Amino acid sequence: MTMTKQSGAASRAGATDGLTAAACLFHGFSDPSRIAILRHLALGEHRVVDLTAHLGLAQSTVSKHLACLRDCGLVTARPVGRATVYSLNHEEALMDLWKAAERLLDATGDAVTLCPNHGVQLHADAGS
Repeated sequence: MTMTKQSGAASRAGATDGLTAAACLFHGFSDPSRIAILRHLALGEHRVVDLTAHLGLAQSTVSKHLACLRDCGLVTARPVGRATVYSLNHEEALMDLWKAAERLLDATGDAVTLCPNHGVQLHADAGS
């Protein structure tokens, strides 16, 4: 990778753009349903109706999440007759990310799921 020296303001702007892009990418992974959809698409191409049946989610929910994933560049849609078939983009990079995430989750243990800001308990309490 080639690095160039930039002035302070230009360097900060570039760093901010990179951080914004990273935050947007990770936001794509911030919903368990989107992760389930991505993991299911790793098995091969699927239509929305297939995903709703496999994941037990409403069609509107699956469509909304697929739109988000498509906007993030993580999935591709192509028409097949009257249906649309979805598949993963960048499958190898995504599999590398899953492996890295699993290593990090192993290292952090329960700290992630018990996080007071974003952990499972917070979401369970919100439903009460």
